Amino acid sequence: MRWQDDPVLEVEHLKMRFGGLVAVNDLSFSVGRGDITALIGPNGAGKTTVFNCITGFYRPSEGMLSLRHDDGTTLLLERLPGHSISWKAKVARTFQNIRLFTGMTVLENLLVARHNPLMLASGFTVFGLLGLPGFRDAERQAVEQAKFWLEKINLIDRADDPAGDLPYGAQRRLEIARAMCTDPILLCLDEPAAGLNPRESHELNELLLSIRQDHGTSILLIEHDMSVVMGISDHVVVLDYGTKIADGTPEEVRNDQSVIAAYLGVEDEEVEHVEAEVGL
Repeated sequence: MRWQDDPVLEVEHLKMRFGGLVAVNDLSFSVGRGDITALIGPNGAGKTTVFNCITGFYRPSEGMLSLRHDDGTTLLLERLPGHSISWKAKVARTFQNIRLFTGMTVLENLLVARHNPLMLASGFTVFGLLGLPGFRDAERQAVEQAKFWLEKINLIDRADDPAGDLPYGAQRRLEIARAMCTDPILLCLDEPAAGLNPRESHELNELLLSIRQDHGTSILLIEHDMSVVMGISDHVVVLDYGTKIADGTPEEVRNDQSVIAAYLGVEDEEVEHVEAEVGL
């Protein structure tokens, strides 16, 4: 199990309080290097709160978030400012609600992801204004990377169209491609299949499997679409009211009585009775 033998992210005893409310309670789990890990649970289970702690939107009340790079460097995410988690730790994310720059073109949305390296190459505008070779090379590489991802998500013919004109499923793919243009080692996706039809969900599955296989990127996703979760995940972690109730392979989680009880909204001992009533 890569999440045990070679974790890229270790979440240890994470707790997040909002006043008197404990949204996440003593949560520990790992994300394996090169794995697709799904974080699932009923609505209000605390999944997005966990994402916000990992990606720097919230400062955890307690706990440690350790990210290990391929070179052995370990970064403690809870100690980094939010912008450094993307730039230095190389953690990228998408959101439940699509956050594209709708008035910019499809290509420009991907180039935005290269803002930091382009600013460095420009000497914070001076070298860019002078058109020096270092900046021109960085700019050319950014465009080539953007074109690569547009080809991969089948949007190269829409490169000059406003991103807001794309169909919903294409916008979802574009947002994932933009995140990948930051060269992340951990990609966090918050409900990437939300609102997709079955064909688009299948295309999403193929894209995420390709990202894992071809680029070696570790993926942590929140998802309610169980066809996506069970179809592509190596590892599944289940939350209920901010507490971990299951952690294992998709098959192990699918058959876990606590998970079934949480999704049915009943106590563990009532699961068999309810399943019989509804014909499961």
